Amino acid sequence: MESHMTTRREVPGIRPYDAPAGGWGALRATAQAVRTQMESIEAPITLLRTNQPDGFDCPGCAWPDKEHKSTFQFCENGAKAVTWEATTKRVTPAFFDSNTVSSLLQRSDFELEDLGRLTHPLVYDPATDKFRAVEWEDAFARIGEVLRGLSSPDEAEFYTSGRASNEAAYLFQLFAREYGTNNFPDCSNMCHEPTSVGLPQSIGIGKGTVSLDDFDKTELILSIGHNPGTNHPRMMGTLHECSRRNVPIIVFNPLRERALERFADPQSVIEMATFGSTRIASTYFQLDAGGDAAALKGVMKALLTMDAEQGNTVLDHAFIATHTQGFEAFAADLEATSWDDIEKASGLTREDLDEVAVAYAKSNATIVTYGMGVTQHNKGTANVRLIADLLLLRGNIGKPGAGICPLRGHSNVQGNRTVGITEKPSPTFLKQIEDVFGFTPPAAHGHDAVKAMQAMIAGTARALICLGGNFAVALPDSEQSFAAMSKLDLSVHLGTKLNRSHLLVAKETYVLPVIGRTELDIQATGRQSITVEDSMSMVHASSGKLTPASDHLRSEPAIIAGIARATLPDSKVAWSDLVADYDRIRDLIEQTVPGFEAFNARIRVPGGFRMPLPPTERVWPTPSGKAMFSVYGGVREDADVLGAENVLRLITIRSHDQYNTTIYAMDDRYRGVFGRRDVLFMNEDDLAVRGLEHGDLVDIETVSEGRQLRLKQITAIAYDIAPGSVAAYYPEANVLVPLDFIDKESGTPSYKSVPVHVVRSAAA
Repeated sequence: MESHMTTRREVPGIRPYDAPAGGWGALRATAQAVRTQMESIEAPITLLRTNQPDGFDCPGCAWPDKEHKSTFQFCENGAKAVTWEATTKRVTPAFFDSNTVSSLLQRSDFELEDLGRLTHPLVYDPATDKFRAVEWEDAFARIGEVLRGLSSPDEAEFYTSGRASNEAAYLFQLFAREYGTNNFPDCSNMCHEPTSVGLPQSIGIGKGTVSLDDFDKTELILSIGHNPGTNHPRMMGTLHECSRRNVPIIVFNPLRERALERFADPQSVIEMATFGSTRIASTYFQLDAGGDAAALKGVMKALLTMDAEQGNTVLDHAFIATHTQGFEAFAADLEATSWDDIEKASGLTREDLDEVAVAYAKSNATIVTYGMGVTQHNKGTANVRLIADLLLLRGNIGKPGAGICPLRGHSNVQGNRTVGITEKPSPTFLKQIEDVFGFTPPAAHGHDAVKAMQAMIAGTARALICLGGNFAVALPDSEQSFAAMSKLDLSVHLGTKLNRSHLLVAKETYVLPVIGRTELDIQATGRQSITVEDSMSMVHASSGKLTPASDHLRSEPAIIAGIARATLPDSKVAWSDLVADYDRIRDLIEQTVPGFEAFNARIRVPGGFRMPLPPTERVWPTPSGKAMFSVYGGVREDADVLGAENVLRLITIRSHDQYNTTIYAMDDRYRGVFGRRDVLFMNEDDLAVRGLEHGDLVDIETVSEGRQLRLKQITAIAYDIAPGSVAAYYPEANVLVPLDFIDKESGTPSYKSVPVHVVRSAAA
């Protein structure tokens, strides 16, 4: 391999990156972000306030902080998220005077957001193809008028991004339900919905069970299908500490990820001074895309064999007998699954999987962390349940240092769910709403993100209200999704910066600029704070410090209340009073959502509080009152397709300079890609079989019936990735993911295993 490297052609922007993740590279990148976006005097002060008890919650990832009040948790992507929002660049009405929407659509996603912060509420003028400033009250009145004029409330879709606060999300669901619909497409529909659907079936609750303290006590970490160096960067500090304690970290991932191999902690003086780094993964298994189920079944089959050979001493039989149901059927299925099938589907050998089983059997406390590599598959929900099965075998839920740890992306995607953003509300929650507010909310299940988009394509959805986010860009199948946006009567976007979804204009489109997480939010009773819930179910307060980007901005709760008042003149909700003091919103959350007792008192304690998690005490809120083993038929994770022997499986990935659909810069330095995103990562042998070389231009075609989905003129580059798997950047590669290619149980699109052909591009 090495010798081959020397003969490879030079490809612009592609070069090996040998430094560890984090370290000086991270500091350099942050300095760059600060330099290009902010006044340098303000920047350090702002960054030091991130994740402090009296500061604001990082708008980036959802990984918690130690005690929430330790030294400044330096994290490169968090710093970029802050500078990206606290930029000094502005997009004013004068900018829109000289730029049509059609011309702005020609710009890249990065260029659009890099223009800076929106300063005025805007309305689209079709006659000139431009956005112009509009008065807040006029915007609200017209939005209310259109919503009241729809033939049914179910013709409107209410989308929520993970950037929304608990308070805003709660008002949003309250408004939509009083209006009369449960159409709540949400960003978690595109990532961790399999967790929200699968874990309740297994352990009775759709959330992780570990706390940060558990990482101090764990003896083994299994990391499946995620890249924390990029997507959960604060987690690297935690993994770094575990690695220093010699805790084995076993990684299953098709790509070799630098941060999982070597990481230098910018907080460690010694590592920074000596250019040292800590090896993170003790063992790395490059399984095939879509091989998670087979690999998990292999590890569990090996455990059952070991248990039988070692006189029933490997599994925790007492725990299984006391706390679980369904073990017999689960064990019988594993017996019946052949090693041959497991090896074929996982891309790993029996010896590999035996090795993991031995490590797991040795450990008295194991944590499994997983990300979208597990959930974004046709069988994402079932995959999540297999991870729960593995933990149940040795009683690794409800004891210190052990448990399941889904890695949520956005800072409050979990909180939104907790306070009622769901298209399938429980009868208990609806009853609470009715008792407290005096209106009867709808009971019929509404749309998730894919169903909302399908309704827009079909023309049965007429209005879309987006609380943040970049709806059309986040969804798969851009060709269909983008076109559907323009068929709407009304689209309304709350946001801080311009993005592509705002430009895919409907008959009427409003863009309403909000106060960001880093900014002061002053209402009638003074400075307000909002709350968020992190990946470990900790709820804490967040309040910005910076002067808002413009005098014309309003807070998320104030905008939602403005639209609600204009839409529902006879509303039962005292919208204006709630906006005057967010404590009043929290009092209502406390009255309608369990676990928020004494909400206002508890968020005033630095560090906040933890939501109830019964499984941590070995209480299982399932129908049977036990944790449930599952039966996963066979080993396949993705639907079969024609000509499967020549098919490659495409994984969509994010670059290091990116957070979900937000692209901060054009580099992906850990993977050795600089200044570009138009690349396809391929295994050396897969290139050779197709007569291709590193640096060739290729077209990627999805294997699908009926429609052609194609991405042309992409540069193929040789990379250390499992054979048969290829990877390209999200959202650009979303054009290749059919909208109906989903996990049927949760509705989540299968971005991680799209069947594709790769062919040489025709000469231009």
